[in-house]
Amino acid sequence: MSAENDTNGTPETPTGPRPEPIRFFGTTWVDHSGGYTGRRIGVAVGSLAAAAAGCFVLRIAYDGLRIADVGSFVSLLMVVMFAICSSLAFRHTWSGFSTRPDPDRQASLRGLLSIGFIGSLLAYFFRSLTEAPGEKLHRAEYAKAREEYDKRATRRSGNPSRKRRRRS
Repeated sequence: MSAENDTNGTPETPTGPRPEPIRFFGTTWVDHSGGYTGRRIGVAVGSLAAAAAGCFVLRIAYDGLRIADVGSFVSLLMVVMFAICSSLAFRHTWSGFSTRPDPDRQASLRGLLSIGFIGSLLAYFFRSLTEAPGEKLHRAEYAKAREEYDKRATRRSGNPSRKRRRRS
C-alpha cells in the first residue's frame, strides 16, 4: 500500500485508532523512534535538575524563615508540610502513570500537587529511567483500541466464503 493516494497525490489518512501523544515524546513511544532514548535521558536529567533547583529554592526559603527568627515550630511546620505534600504528589503522579486520574480529584488536589512539586518531579525522574512516563498506560489503551478496531473491521468485512448468496 502506497503512502500517497493515486488520484490526487495527497497522503492517505491512516485507518483505525491513533496513538495518543505523551508530553515530551509525542508518539515516538509507539515504536521507540525519533530520538526516544535521548528524550528519555533528557526527561530524566531535566526532572532531576528541576527537583534539585526546587530544593535549592526551598532551602533559601527555609533560611529566610530562620533569619526572620519565626521560631522552631514554624520552621518545623514548613519542613513537614513540604515533605508530606511532596510524598503525596509523588504517589499521585506515580499512580497517574498506570491509571487515568479522576479529573475532579485532580482539580481538588491542584494546590497540594503544586506545593509538592518536588515529589512529582522525582516521580517523572524515576519513571523515565525505565520508560516514557505514562507509556505503559498509553500502550495498553492503544493496544485495546487497535484490537477492538480490528474486531469491528473483521466483523464488517467478514469471511466471504461464509456469506449467504441470494437466490435469484
